[in-house]
Amino acid sequence: MKETPLSNCERRFLLRAIEEKKRLDGRQTYDYRNIKITFGTDYGCCIVELGKTRVLGQVSCELVSPKLNRATEGILFFNLELSQMAAPAFEPGRQSDLLVKLNRLLERCLRNSKCIDTESLCVVAGEKVWQIRVDLHLLNHDGNIIDAASIAAIVALCHFRRPDVSVQGDEVTLYTPEERDPVPLSIHHMPICVSFAFFQQGTYLLVDPNEREERVMDGLLVIAMNKHREICTIQSSGGIMLLKDQVLRCSKIAGVKVLEITELIQKALENDQKVRKEGGKFGFAESIASQRITAFKMEKAPIDTSDVEEKAEEIIAEAEPPSEVYLYWVVFSGTEFISLLASLGIWEGVHTEVCFLKHCFVREAFKIQDSD
Repeated sequence: MKETPLSNCERRFLLRAIEEKKRLDGRQTYDYRNIKITFGTDYGCCIVELGKTRVLGQVSCELVSPKLNRATEGILFFNLELSQMAAPAFEPGRQSDLLVKLNRLLERCLRNSKCIDTESLCVVAGEKVWQIRVDLHLLNHDGNIIDAASIAAIVALCHFRRPDVSVQGDEVTLYTPEERDPVPLSIHHMPICVSFAFFQQGTYLLVDPNEREERVMDGLLVIAMNKHREICTIQSSGGIMLLKDQVLRCSKIAGVKVLEITELIQKALENDQKVRKEGGKFGFAESIASQRITAFKMEKAPIDTSDVEEKAEEIIAEAEPPSEVYLYWVVFSGTEFISLLASLGIWEGVHTEVCFLKHCFVREAFKIQDSD
């Protein structure tokens, strides 16, 4: 399914608003959308929300044989998936040009920048190394996928814990989390992508474009940087010519934004670790506000149950024993009912309720005592 194109009126409206330094969501030119980070119950699982753009990150590991030319280094693998759940325009089972570009940019940002010490992933040189796999799933698309994906990837890697191992001779022993505490990855720095959208052939600039702004932009500049202001990768797309001063200005803005995002990530990791140590509740379910699930919430009222048994015994002692009662449900024809009425003289204490329905008589709840 192809995405619905913007009309000429919408396009002119967006460009006119950008010229007047206004954005549809009320942000300023260099403002980011709100970033929210939540962690799952397992280590290495997180969801990053950049405005309405949501990305799920999951890290897994396994012991494999190393590459021939890198016998003492572990393996890093990144995979980003765009499903139709995020946007109807994404086709399942097909690698689009956008998906290939995003995956390559993530690999350059995270793997080629040497943010993770791959030599620490070696167990036995030339035989066993750890392969770290980072799977990213786009849950909702509202623009700027690469920034949200890079944040989700580095957060999941920082949060991940691999099983501990020991080597005795040629034997490799893998320990469960119950036997030994899992080991975190050795991370040197945290590279984060910052996207800049250009309009009117580079005349106007916006940080963190949303989905509608991406449709009308002329070019995109992505800068991956860490908090030490070291540029890890830079990519320009869209076919526009950028001046040196424009690139330098974007790099300065990216340095400020990366520092703010890094502090947010570290604070989220510290809070999650604190909750896990204290034995509190954590996970995706705990991060959802209860008001979104429960429409009518009532306060808990205290109930005194100290004298329940005594009151129950008093009620049973004061109650009278029930008399012998027989209940019958009888269905018979009109002739049988007339015969029964004629013979009622030999019965005592009869209580009868009669209902007539379609030539049938129903006698309910009567007590019969034999005159004999």
